[in-house]
Amino acid sequence: MVYSSLIIIVMVLLIGMAVSVFILMWSDKRGQYRNVKAGAYVIFDEDEPVGQPQDQTFATVPPPGGDGGGVPRRSAFGPSTYPEPPPGWRSDVDRSVKWPVLAYVGSAVFWLLVGSIFALLASFKFNFPDWLVEDAWLTFGRLRPAHLQTVIFGWLSMVGIGVGTWLWCRLLKTPLRNGGLMLVGCVLWNVGMVIGTIGLLAGFARSIEWVEFPVVAYLIIIAGFLLNNVALFRTLARRRVQHLYVSIWYIGASLLWTPILLVTFLLPVYSGVPHATANWWFAHNILGLWLTPAALAAAYYFIPKVTGRPVYSYHLSIIGFWTLALFYNWAGAHHLVGGPPPQWVVTTGIVFSVMMIIPVVVVALNHHMTIVGRFRRVMASPTLRFVVFGAMSYTSVSIQGSLQSLRGWQEVTHFTHYTIAHSHLGVYAFATMIMFGALYYILPRLTGWEWRSSKLIAAHFWLVGMGIGAYVVALTVGGVIQGLAMLNPNVPFLAVVESTKLWLLIRSVSGTLMTIGHIIFAYLVFENIRKGGPQRDAPTLFPLARRQPAATSSK
Repeated sequence: MVYSSLIIIVMVLLIGMAVSVFILMWSDKRGQYRNVKAGAYVIFDEDEPVGQPQDQTFATVPPPGGDGGGVPRRSAFGPSTYPEPPPGWRSDVDRSVKWPVLAYVGSAVFWLLVGSIFALLASFKFNFPDWLVEDAWLTFGRLRPAHLQTVIFGWLSMVGIGVGTWLWCRLLKTPLRNGGLMLVGCVLWNVGMVIGTIGLLAGFARSIEWVEFPVVAYLIIIAGFLLNNVALFRTLARRRVQHLYVSIWYIGASLLWTPILLVTFLLPVYSGVPHATANWWFAHNILGLWLTPAALAAAYYFIPKVTGRPVYSYHLSIIGFWTLALFYNWAGAHHLVGGPPPQWVVTTGIVFSVMMIIPVVVVALNHHMTIVGRFRRVMASPTLRFVVFGAMSYTSVSIQGSLQSLRGWQEVTHFTHYTIAHSHLGVYAFATMIMFGALYYILPRLTGWEWRSSKLIAAHFWLVGMGIGAYVVALTVGGVIQGLAMLNPNVPFLAVVESTKLWLLIRSVSGTLMTIGHIIFAYLVFENIRKGGPQRDAPTLFPLARRQPAATSSK
């Protein structure tokens, strides 16, 4: 009986793998992997010469290597049964997604600010333990989970839906169906967030890391999630493209995986050790099967699109997706090294964590080789600068994750600040930075209004970039020192705590920098939506770009 709930998890994993393999076979039979080289070009429409950057940045300069000619077109996939997109389809698509995307993005920015305030308050409590202790709702035990939940389910999840919806419709070349359902879903999601956050601060936390909200809050969020799925999959059914670009696979898979994750974990069947196992199965997968696919989908679109260069190897992109789908689901148990679960469960988690090196290397090769020779554009383009920062962080956090799953390294880093650095490297330096970059590309196209100031965008980038950099380095170094000290029986525990003061101070200063960056970003989003400031007829670029030849139009 004790392990019956553990069997449920294993069965879900096996069924998930079987379904993934079935979908892989079905999609191959439907011709999705024939002539895959042509698949890399589907993000460039037939009136868009490949080699022409799309981030409004540079004049048309075909890149070396002949990418500018011989572009495989729709005919490369054979006879199509799907209707041709009409002229002006981009405008139709942007009009259809405008209000649902703005609703999700606006909500996400609000929750980003709320989550940042919670984070700062919680962080400064490490430096000033007696600060704000009179009121229960301001204690660390309530602020910290409130920060985690508002950032994961408020900021990153909602901005992921906003960015994913725009990508989904653009890549399918199809206007959004049932946009009203998405607006209702957004309202429900926000209601769930408000109930959950107030519930946490009032003391109704579930004391389960990453799943602290009261159950009713998750049920409302799931309802909103399912309404979004209805709209997005109805749009998929009416698509105007034959080939599904790799970003569609990432987004579509995450839309299916996430409700299953939430519902499976919320089943009232877990207790004791199986509950802990299920907890880390959920917590690890909400990052790897929800936030990661959304961010990778954006990177796979914006890096080639902005550089005007197809992704380095479309074959590798497909391998990367399917290895993520097959391996990641099992990796979460490595968080329980040294814990009470059966050793075969932990060992399975370690094995699959190490196997994750395959999709990580594949994605890293694709992203970084697509950028090689285009670093000047990275310096000029707000979108590319944030997205490339995130893509490089994905490589770092993923390789770090595979290595730290090993028992020897876990003995040092487990229960230290190193783990906090690792999670922020993934959630912030990777996923959040890519979402910032995506919004700098998407919002002007939805609002018809350029960003107010390149200086403010630069300030945003450097504040959050330096902030997360210092945060990760300080807590990584401090965590390793902390772990080695805790393994030394001659070092008193109080001395270990005292030794972390410097790293915790850097943590608070870094968090302050990031919060200032968030305030600037929120101001820029607000000004863009309300069309504040003088109208601009040229893209908002960093000063480097303004010294370039005449800019191209953006579409």
